[in-house]
Amino acid sequence: MSTYMIGTDLGTTSTKSVLYDQTGRVIANANVGYPLYHDQPDMAEEDPEEIWQAVQKTIHQVSQAVNADDIVGIAFSAAMHSVILLDEHRQPLTRVITWADNRAAAVASDLQASPLGNQLYQATGTPIHPMSPLVKLHWFANAHPGTFAAARYVVGIKEYIIERLTGQLQMDYSMANATGLFNLHKFKWEPAALAFAHLTASQLPTLVDTNAVIRGLQPTVANSLGLKATTNVVMGASDGALSNLGVGADEPGVAAITIGTSGAVRVMTTKPYLDPNGRLFCYYVAKDRWIVGGPINNGGQVFRWVRDQLFPAESEAAKQQGQDPYDQLTALAAAVPAGAHGLLFHPYLSGERAPLWNANARGSMLGVTPTTTRADMARAVLEGISMNLNAVVQLTKKAEPIHAIRATGGFARSPFWCQLLTDILGQPLTIPVSFESSCLAAAVMGFEALDIVPNLNVIHTMIGTTNTYQPQAANQDRYRQLQATFDHVTAALTPLYAEIAGLARTDR
Repeated sequence: MSTYMIGTDLGTTSTKSVLYDQTGRVIANANVGYPLYHDQPDMAEEDPEEIWQAVQKTIHQVSQAVNADDIVGIAFSAAMHSVILLDEHRQPLTRVITWADNRAAAVASDLQASPLGNQLYQATGTPIHPMSPLVKLHWFANAHPGTFAAARYVVGIKEYIIERLTGQLQMDYSMANATGLFNLHKFKWEPAALAFAHLTASQLPTLVDTNAVIRGLQPTVANSLGLKATTNVVMGASDGALSNLGVGADEPGVAAITIGTSGAVRVMTTKPYLDPNGRLFCYYVAKDRWIVGGPINNGGQVFRWVRDQLFPAESEAAKQQGQDPYDQLTALAAAVPAGAHGLLFHPYLSGERAPLWNANARGSMLGVTPTTTRADMARAVLEGISMNLNAVVQLTKKAEPIHAIRATGGFARSPFWCQLLTDILGQPLTIPVSFESSCLAAAVMGFEALDIVPNLNVIHTMIGTTNTYQPQAANQDRYRQLQATFDHVTAALTPLYAEIAGLARTDR
């Protein structure tokens, strides 16, 4: 008899649930989106009730595919760095403040410049940046003291959803590690971080491992989901940690690259690694497994900007003809030679995390001439996103030599972009055909936690078909030269980003 696990990923713009059997075969999947609210400059929030509704809808939809008696559990993946303040009844006092919220930029800048900033990074492995709950909470306590004083609990979106499902307020080590409040050496909340965030440990969830199991759902919730009340909930881990597992990048030397709305580079290590300059994250995955790397703000959302701002008419025409506008844009970019006729694009439209950790960073297009075309710009943008990722790859290699690279995310649907990234990296790039790597890894972690599979390594038998791209020598040589110039320009502009960002703020 088959047993089934639901892998649910709480993403920034949608929740996905996928039902798997114990061999990793997809039985059913569902996806429900929700908006990201930008009510004021630098805000990026979500409505926790909208996410809760999305979780219920997706789980209910996939649970109908098999007999509920055979579904043994739900295991979770989630975006990192979110913050929700709850009252004494565990009701939200705020919306979900997401990783993309930049209102704590001034706090992050001041903390980065102080000795305390490096002390906290070395203790927690979370770079100092406005994405971090550590920094968000310090800002919130000063910006909204009344609401902050009313908060009995502080959680992230995964902890909030699991509490709604089970009544238990727990946080796994992986998600905790990304808060900037967790000491990765001692596996407990860091006192100096709590003091900076104006919190006590009693306001935070109970810490548990990523394979921890909560036995059973609240009966009324189970009924609405179409599941038995005895269905297990497995904590799971962060989306970044699980994405590595889900593409088979689960051993030292195998890196994973993700490009979706944002992006990331991660490599698995067997022990923590901390960058002397605080430029890489280090987060727990499971026993003797850690991920080291860096996230970028500016992935596919930059290409969406190209679609909407540079090619609006063509994009609309493509939609009316039932075509994907992105396919049209990549075809235009593919007609331009490597290097985009000398055009160099820095993709920092939304500030940047790795490798700069500078919320004031701004985008730039250099090398524009009277002969520059929009097609040149389209290619330069894809090259700029990819060269920025390559800068993070080179930094990550200091933690762990990288001999293989696997990639996933929306970009992987474009063979042209995959080849372009391969040429810039100068290493073969392997793309699994299945895109929901975090859901799969969460499910496998769930099966392992319930002793249905022997260990996490079985995921290698479940990943399925892969495509591998080889670097093209001619383009590789060209990109090696361009990467050096890209890095030089980044270094030259970095001291000016605060001044440039200030110009835009004075116009608001």
